[in-house]
Amino acid sequence: MEKVKVVVRYNNGRLIKGFTQDFFPNRNRFHLFSADSPSGEAIDISMNELKAIFMVRDFTGDSLYKEREKYIEGEEVSGRKMEVTFRDGELLVGSTLGYDPNRQGFLSFQQIPKATI
Repeated sequence: MEKVKVVVRYNNGRLIKGFTQDFFPNRNRFHLFSADSPSGEAIDISMNELKAIFMVRDFTGDSLYKEREKYIEGEEVSGRKMEVTFRDGELLVGSTLGYDPNRQGFLSFQQIPKATI
């Protein structure tokens, strides 16, 4: 399996950027290779300790980027629209193809406005 760039955010605010090859939202654990030493030893990550995992294009980020808080009227999305409010109050708006409240995890896709791509 190909390595995927991810940013892992823990419940306590800790953040690790790296690569994974074995992440599945319905599993309890996965391995992360830190971006600081990608050829180093894998870190064993427990899903119970995490707030979220973000699959990203790059690790640079954009300090000016403002997360969207709602969909535009009539905007087409793949799957069902969803809104996630984390325990710390952060809001994430996206869509999902397979949310099941009885499963441990789910995937949410964020719609990026065409002007920012």
